Amino acid sequence: MKYGFILPFGDARSAAEMAQLAEQAGWDGFFVFETVWGPDAWILLTAAAMKTETIRLGTMITPVSRMKPWKLASETATLDHLSGGRVILAVGLGAVDTGFAEFGEVTDRKQRAELLDEGLDILTGLWRGQPFSYQGKHYQIKECKFPLTPPPLVQQPRIPIWVVGAWPRPKSMARVIQWDGLLPVKMDDKKQHQPATPDDLRAMQAYIAERRTQTTPFDVVMEGQTPGKDRAKDAAVVRPFIEAGATWWLEAMWQTQSADLDVVRTRIRLGPPRG
Repeated sequence: MKYGFILPFGDARSAAEMAQLAEQAGWDGFFVFETVWGPDAWILLTAAAMKTETIRLGTMITPVSRMKPWKLASETATLDHLSGGRVILAVGLGAVDTGFAEFGEVTDRKQRAELLDEGLDILTGLWRGQPFSYQGKHYQIKECKFPLTPPPLVQQPRIPIWVVGAWPRPKSMARVIQWDGLLPVKMDDKKQHQPATPDDLRAMQAYIAERRTQTTPFDVVMEGQTPGKDRAKDAAVVRPFIEAGATWWLEAMWQTQSADLDVVRTRIRLGPPRG
């Protein structure tokens, strides 16, 4: 089991500080928010990379429908080199109530899903190097032949891609199976996302095991919050998900107010909720 910490707010300086504290406190990963407007996630992660040596770095999450896939490919590959191969890319459709409509971003769920799938095709195609071309419904790229130095990635076969999987929606789960990790959520009868339970996690893993043919490593990533005051109590929150097969726990303090950086520091220093 590995443990990551999600920075709920902050600028590049605070990201660098918190990532360094997280590495010292024994966390395995450090993740940042990606907003429509606000501090740039990839600059935050760059600052974090410059202050750390081993901790994994990623977003939680990147809504690919809002991105130019070639720009995202450049950012992730550049950070992968800078960090010595420590990048994880977590992707999904994103939360439309975070400013999508206000900034003219696509809000239709089906179209966002199409843009996500095509975006991942382009992203990984560019990671493999030149020449590259693509013909899709939303994106068309003419064959590219230009010098690319250094090679696109440190990590092979690619930067790990974790994908939000909405259970029990088959199209969402089919997307997850193609990549390197599951960020599980449960879709209720009103098509609203709910936190996945350990039983949901077992069902999702059984579904994936029956259908996934790739032999590359695959992570199951749970996001949640522990009390952060007692290691034994914190570990007790996480234990049912470990028993259900989770390979990562991401500590998320989304409700912490932006003025409470001291609260974030305190939780990071307490360390991961290991038993």
